Amino acid sequence: MITRPRIGWLALLLCGGCGSLATTPSWVGGGMAVIGPLEREREEAEAEEERVRMASEPDEIGARHILVMHAGSQAKPEEVSRTKEEARARAAEALRKIREGADFTEMVRQYSDEPGAAERGGDLGMFRREVMVKNFSDAAFGLKVGEVSEVVETAYGFHIIKRTR
Repeated sequence: MITRPRIGWLALLLCGGCGSLATTPSWVGGGMAVIGPLEREREEAEAEEERVRMASEPDEIGARHILVMHAGSQAKPEEVSRTKEEARARAAEALRKIREGADFTEMVRQYSDEPGAAERGGDLGMFRREVMVKNFSDAAFGLKVGEVSEVVETAYGFHIIKRTR
């Protein structure tokens, strides 16, 4: 009995009980013809899931966020010198307090390094998916109104996102 991954028995069946799966020409040529359609089918299913998600997703959403930056963050203010690990821990601390009931806007004032964030409570207004970096957009658009994300890492630092609209 041949013990191969699931595709192995399928290939054996399709090549008519040919000898060794690894060396038989029918496996190399004929069996691979099976993998192509299976891979295409998987890709088509993933593409369909993406189309359904995009169709059910609003064009724009509203959100607030806390941005904790580190020395390697893009567009950081000069005074930010913490390490990446320190920034991640600071963001996790802010998220823990929010989960325990702390006011999001107050946490923006205490934790966000984004210039001007404290004055506007971290409000980003309404935005389209393609305006933000992918990690941020994926997290923000994946939230329901009122939900708060986990800590999200981008090139700008660590974000905590609250969807508002």
